[in-house]
This record gives sequence, C-alpha cells and structure tokens, in this order.
Amino acid sequence: MSPNENWREFVVAHADGGVLDGVVTRVLPFGAFVEVAQGMEGLLPTVGGTGPLTTGAAVAVRLDKLDVQNRRFSLTLA
Repeated sequence: MSPNENWREFVVAHADGGVLDGVVTRVLPFGAFVEVAQGMEGLLPTVGGTGPLTTGAAVAVRLDKLDVQNRRFSLTLA
C-alpha cells in the first residue's frame, strides 16, 4: 500500500477521534512521537502531569488535531 493510500485510510478510519493504542518511537524535549498504525506517527506534546515517556512504551492516546492538508496529527493521552 502506498503512503497516500495509508494516509487516506487512516483519515477515514480515525476522523472522528477515538482511543488508539500506540508505541512511543522517539522522545524529544517538546513531546514524544507515537506510532498508532504502520507508518503513522503523531506528536504527543509534553504536558505537565503526563509522566515520563520512554521509547518503546505502549500508550493509549486520543486523536486531538488532524491536519489533513499537511498530513499531520497530534495526540493526547487517553
């Protein structure tokens, strides 16, 4: 499946939000990137009280913002 098809499928399946299971792939000073589907990573911004996140950690997240035009999305902890 091409990246365009993956993105379209992800948008259709998750446009209404909902809880997703993901895995932390990178931790940076401003947040963590979480893979929620094959090839689909979103930003989970650092927010006070979320606790430390580590690479490889399983997390439950909710789709917060979906920017279809720029193919980006941000997440919040579920």
